[in-house]
Amino acid sequence: MLDTVYRDFGTGYVPRWHGDIIDLDGAYLRPERHTLLVAVDETDGSVVATGALDARGPQHPPNPQWIAERFPSGGTAQLRRIYVRPEHRRQGLAGRLVRALVDFAVEDGGYRRIYLHTDPGVPGAEGFWRSLGKLVCDEREAPGGVQVMHFEVPMER
Repeated sequence: MLDTVYRDFGTGYVPRWHGDIIDLDGAYLRPERHTLLVAVDETDGSVVATGALDARGPQHPPNPQWIAERFPSGGTAQLRRIYVRPEHRRQGLAGRLVRALVDFAVEDGGYRRIYLHTDPGVPGAEGFWRSLGKLVCDEREAPGGVQVMHFEVPMER
């Protein structure tokens, strides 16, 4: 995950944005309605992909107020940290992780929506999420817009 924030995002580790990466246990493993999935290369044991889900909706700020209201904490399953190492992309790993996370959200029974935001500057991210979800806000189109796209993913298996 840290490789992704340095290599793909170019931001490096920013505690207010990436604190969950350092505290995986507190963010995804201990809370009952949260989960973390990890794909491992069986040949060398390296982590090649991750995917997580939690019950925290997008916050305002930095997200638009109406996005925070549409996807409130508790009733929103937020997909997070869907990362695949570049040499393992285009093999279906991200799709399999997302399907498993959607199944987790549906089985939980308390989520009403599945939300995610993505940086369209990451290679393949925009096309991937457009194929799986509905774009609800492209902040690049707003005055002073930023590189963030907000999606809703259908709650179906």
